[in-house]
Amino acid sequence: MNVQIKPTHGRTAATSPWWKGAVIYQIYPRSFADSNGDGVGDLPGIMDRLEHVASLGVDGIWLSPFFKSPMRDFGYDVSDYCDVDPIFGTLADFDRLLARAHALGLKVIIDQVYSHTSDQHAWFQESRSSRTNPRADWYTWADARPDGSPPSNWQSVFGGPAWTWDARRSQYYMHNFLSTQPDLNVHHPEVQEAILATARFWLDRGVDGFRLDAINFSMHDPALTDNPPDPSPGKRTRPFDFQLHVHNQSHPDIPRLLQRIRAMIDTYGGERFTVAEVGGADADREMKLFTADGDKLNSAYSFDFLYAPRLTPDVVANGFDVWPGRPGEGWPSWAFSNHDAPRVASRWTTPDHRDAVARMALMLLFALRGNAFLYQGEELGLPQAEVPFERLQDPEAIANWPQTLGRDGARTPMAWTDQKPFGGFSEVEPWLPVDPRHTELAVDRQERDPGSTLHLTRRLIALRKATPALRTGDVRRRPAEDPLLAFERGTGAERVLCVFNLGDTAQDWTPPPGWCLVEQVGELDVTGGRIGPHAGLIFEPAAR
Repeated sequence: MNVQIKPTHGRTAATSPWWKGAVIYQIYPRSFADSNGDGVGDLPGIMDRLEHVASLGVDGIWLSPFFKSPMRDFGYDVSDYCDVDPIFGTLADFDRLLARAHALGLKVIIDQVYSHTSDQHAWFQESRSSRTNPRADWYTWADARPDGSPPSNWQSVFGGPAWTWDARRSQYYMHNFLSTQPDLNVHHPEVQEAILATARFWLDRGVDGFRLDAINFSMHDPALTDNPPDPSPGKRTRPFDFQLHVHNQSHPDIPRLLQRIRAMIDTYGGERFTVAEVGGADADREMKLFTADGDKLNSAYSFDFLYAPRLTPDVVANGFDVWPGRPGEGWPSWAFSNHDAPRVASRWTTPDHRDAVARMALMLLFALRGNAFLYQGEELGLPQAEVPFERLQDPEAIANWPQTLGRDGARTPMAWTDQKPFGGFSEVEPWLPVDPRHTELAVDRQERDPGSTLHLTRRLIALRKATPALRTGDVRRRPAEDPLLAFERGTGAERVLCVFNLGDTAQDWTPPPGWCLVEQVGELDVTGGRIGPHAGLIFEPAAR
């Protein structure tokens, strides 16, 4: 049997909202490009490198926080929602970056952190000053129990109780994360109005949408009911892991808050995009709840792939089951790597299979039904960087070393060139070290190699954009023996067949008749009826 290679040039994708089926490139500003020689990335540096991002063919960028912050959690502890931290530049720099992105055809999505602020935020400084000030109830304050212990047994994600005593008010304040990240009382109407005002500030500047960080942590049980213990076995590295998180987060009023946010965003017209980050054991239900019926968020993603230690057919199929495409259902998004999780090129394989798995994972990400979030460096197949203990910056990694590797290894500087110190990221020692393995995979080196992962990324994104079945089509799993994964994507009369070998060894498999190959990573031996390890194949029906 001969497998035909079908050309894909000249196609036009079906019309749909720009964000539906989009590929969005995540930029972690501290580590993308340093323009002023202080070892930390900044907004002008991002602007200088935007042509690289646009050359990938992505639809937009997502910028992790660049707002004013004391950087206890590297920007996710916001001290002013409506200004740029000086380490990243100025509001004028942001405006220039936004204009440049739009000129290159890139939408711009920014983070919004509505669950908590920094303890340096003016709102919290006022709130903690007394029990009677105008913002006294803008945060979650509670009296001690009679024995002086915290008001509930809730635990922080980063370790220890989710309560810190404040002598000014003689009360505890709640924090699901660091003690320097007090939780807003988002039940309060004035807090909701302040959140909406923050969103309007950035919409007025022209942003194209928001990623809502940890949105299921934004509301808690006002009765401060103790969480029950988690009876399931498993590795526990933090007190947080011992509980079922049914009262400190995920309150039933969250969807109503999202309706308010969506209604406000809709007044701006156009096609603004909103996506929720949803973590935890109940993420599947919450993602669907937060995106249902077209009056809340457009999309959501969880940590199913980000924290999966192995890639298996069942892990992928779970995503098909969660998002079957029923009426009123939202639209999924997927991320295999980001600033909070080890890179897939290391997490899902061993060093000897790293390159093959990185390439196969890219094809799978772009073949899934939903939006694809591509993390900076993923287009290069970068592995998780090695960061020695003395260079760690991540507070979670430092606190839990060596039980958790933390997030620093995914946040090291982008490698632009193999010809300069520090990978061309900066002229001085960066805030995190550059892994020598990254400079070997630098952008300029891969640009010179037509067979590189970088060039593959561009081909795969172009194929997705030109193929309505891949961009917005439905999905149906086909029978295949583990570790093989097979599924069809389709819209109208157009269908594609996607087949992946997720294992380390070749497997028996022969392409079904009537299909021709349009893209391939790894090996396919048609004569011998074998598909190579970590191979990925995309077929279309042969011309009649």
